Amino acid sequence: MPFLPLFPLNLVAFPGENLNLHIFEPRYVQLITECIQNHQPFGIPVYLPNQVMQYGTSIEIIQIVQAYEDGRMDIKTRGMQVFKLLTFQSPVSEKLYAGGEVEYVPETPGQLIIPGLLERLRELYHHLQLSFEFEEIPFHFSFQIGHKIGLSIAEEYQLIQLRSETDRQEFILRHLNRIMPVINELERTKERIRLNGHFKNFDPLNF
Repeated sequence: MPFLPLFPLNLVAFPGENLNLHIFEPRYVQLITECIQNHQPFGIPVYLPNQVMQYGTSIEIIQIVQAYEDGRMDIKTRGMQVFKLLTFQSPVSEKLYAGGEVEYVPETPGQLIIPGLLERLRELYHHLQLSFEFEEIPFHFSFQIGHKIGLSIAEEYQLIQLRSETDRQEFILRHLNRIMPVINELERTKERIRLNGHFKNFDPLNF
């Protein structure tokens, strides 16, 4: 089984995601330095309240942006592949950092884009007054939009456990179907607040 140095964080790193990190703790300075020297990835398992979770993402180091005299560094990284943590050592023998054996999660083929998903996304982004345009739909579309639809960290953690792109998109669509009525009602409430105190022209009622 592959063994990864581990950098638990209170976030979910998605495959394909670019992630900038400021490294300052001695254990992680050691981890990153050794990964660079050995040309190997490290893992970011998700850390939820007081617990290192079983799933995470392997991370490749793209660039050291800045190295400081005291050992700190700013690095650019990219998410690679979802893994399941099989063993966990904290710390690894004769190291400052944690590590563990992992099993990479295979991807199950799925549908490129499920019906209704793009329409819901455009509706959400319209309400948020953000642009939403894709010239080409990426292979892992769910991971590209995963941080941009209001999921909690716990929900994002659920997302990376799903092995099929179709299953992940269906998870996202259920989330959007759940939150859009709330957002629509909020917009109506904001409009009622704006109109409060203005002159109103009511239609006559027939009794």
